[in-house]
Amino acid sequence: MEILMSNWTDVQSLPKSYVFPPDRRPGENVFPVCKNVPVIDLEKAEGLDRVETIQQILNASQEFGFFQVINHGVSESLMDDTMSVFKEFYGMPAEYKAGFYSNDINKSCRIYSSTLNYNAEEVHYWRDNFTHRCHPIEDHIQHWPERPARYREIVGIYSVEVRKFLLRILNLISEGLGVEPGYFDGDISKTQLLSVNHHIPCPDPSLTLGMPEHCDPNLISMLQQCSVPGLQVFLEGKWMGVEPLPNAFLVIPGLQLKVISNGIFTSPIHRVVTSSDEARTTIGSFLIPSHDILIEPAKSLLDAGHPPDYKAFTYKEFFSTFTAKNCDAEVALEFFKNKPK
Repeated sequence: MEILMSNWTDVQSLPKSYVFPPDRRPGENVFPVCKNVPVIDLEKAEGLDRVETIQQILNASQEFGFFQVINHGVSESLMDDTMSVFKEFYGMPAEYKAGFYSNDINKSCRIYSSTLNYNAEEVHYWRDNFTHRCHPIEDHIQHWPERPARYREIVGIYSVEVRKFLLRILNLISEGLGVEPGYFDGDISKTQLLSVNHHIPCPDPSLTLGMPEHCDPNLISMLQQCSVPGLQVFLEGKWMGVEPLPNAFLVIPGLQLKVISNGIFTSPIHRVVTSSDEARTTIGSFLIPSHDILIEPAKSLLDAGHPPDYKAFTYKEFFSTFTAKNCDAEVALEFFKNKPK
């Protein structure tokens, strides 16, 4: 069978290799929708409501581990054009996409299916993923697709604007936490990855998943959802849907922000379920520390009553531990926790 499901046509039944064991299936339950997802109006951060807006971001990062942002500065037309380009890319001929296929995590631009270990998996996830590095543009754009014709132009502009947006959020977080200005500039947010998930309609969504349960190991994540629901977060002991908000970005502080905040922030477990009716394409963008930079709780947050919860480590050390522990966030973080004396 063709590995990339974006090349499949007329799928009538779920292949056995995509059917999860009973204890891991989402089942046929109708999952509740999280009705109180914090919504941040970023325009207010530039006016008299700046302090209140920053506090909203801190509260959301502490209580939920995610929030939606409106009036974020990226135009609706650019968001629509970028989504259109990615849908065009996934609709390109199989032989064209095959030129980008790779399971090598170090490749600058690649497409793959399910997870990083497709050939070693007992069960596959119902998705294709296209990902590439974005920053600085001039170092990576030559590896991007030349087709669709608008790809490099549109995605290049989008990548730059999304990076500006995420750095604005990080600067507001640094101001709210009381760490020095520019704390999140430079190597700590050096790498930018664009990650586009594509899920074709699924014959039986109760038996499979579009993405595994996970926490984001990076610094901060942004997601542009489409109108087809699918994202779920684990809150209050149950899975809850996060409905797409038109023209909004969903922001998820990653595990590195949890460490830097000395455990003030949380990073939620989330997953993706599938749809039987429509294809679902989403655009993610991640800021990731350079491999050799030291990650540790911000010193301005520490005092005699608030010792560091975590030891200093490099992102390379953390990511190696995270993947070795089957991407289990709690197990990986425990490895770097300071033990009570």
